[in-house]
Amino acid sequence: QVQLEESGGGLVQPGGSLRLSCSASGSIVSMYTMGWYRQGPGKQRELVASITSGGNTDYLDSVKDRFTISRDNAKNTVTVYLQMNSLKPEDTAAYYCNFRWMFGSAWGQGTQVTVSS
Repeated sequence: QVQLEESGGGLVQPGGSLRLSCSASGSIVSMYTMGWYRQGPGKQRELVASITSGGNTDYLDSVKDRFTISRDNAKNTVTVYLQMNSLKPEDTAAYYCNFRWMFGSAWGQGTQVTVSS
């Protein structure tokens, strides 16, 4: 079992920054991928950024050069951060953390990010 705890959403003006955090605890395996997905109003959920246990990262084209995903490892805990800069109104969405391993996947409860003046 893997438990995810997210934090860091909120309301920000266009051009502002936010940092999302997601801590994974429990049965953390050595090979995994953690990522942030988002789902805007009336839209499908999409992968925003991901990072593997080996440190490889991947980004949605529309957030490259604005968002950065990073990771901290501790005993039985992995924390992933999503630093979001130069936020745009179109970044408004519910953001979900995901932990995926060979035999399963876990989701966080979601955190709302609203970019508005």
